Amino acid sequence: MSIAIKIQLNEKLYLRDPQETSLGKNLIRQSILLIDKIGFEAFNFKKLAKEMNSTEASIYRYFTNKHLLLLYLVSWYWEWVSYSITVNTMNIIDPKRKLTIIIGTFVDASRENPAIEYVNESVLHRVVIAEGTKSYHTKEVDKENNFGLFTNYNKLVHQVANVITELCSDFPYPRALASNLFEMANNHIYFAQHLPKLTDVKVKDENFEEVNKMLEHFAFSLLCK
Repeated sequence: MSIAIKIQLNEKLYLRDPQETSLGKNLIRQSILLIDKIGFEAFNFKKLAKEMNSTEASIYRYFTNKHLLLLYLVSWYWEWVSYSITVNTMNIIDPKRKLTIIIGTFVDASRENPAIEYVNESVLHRVVIAEGTKSYHTKEVDKENNFGLFTNYNKLVHQVANVITELCSDFPYPRALASNLFEMANNHIYFAQHLPKLTDVKVKDENFEEVNKMLEHFAFSLLCK
């Protein structure tokens, strides 16, 4: 069963928002699956058009290039995590409990998502883990930031930083901790799956419990002294 949620993203990411049409939703669906299958480096609009049974020209009506498509997908994910945090922490007063829920949302975002018909949440989670940093580790990052293309990530980090400040008002680095918790969640899942000598946690069959415990250890060791 699909859920009628439209994620709001910066209009400079696209020429036409793919969430508005059936072709665009299929573009989102197939691009997630194809990037996950072949990797972002090998991905291009010609291959995507073949998966969609469409044309390259139809894709270019939505996105100028594949970089902006990746940034769109990653921004969609950032905004979805922010939305999930809002829903999951609704009516929760205790900031420590809020932060525990946030960490769980970071780590287990693929299973937190309702079934939006044009997004395979589990696969998008894998794409963000494997490819997400490529959307902003670029030579154009400063210009794109000036255009507001990272607004969704900034919003997510500030949302979490506010909870950290609630928990420990004199902690000097709330935004740094917020962004590090999110990046660590993704990095250590990736390390556990592909570069196991870079982490102490293990991930098996997409069970991220050890990653969750590690992040809680880091966060509450710093904040709850």
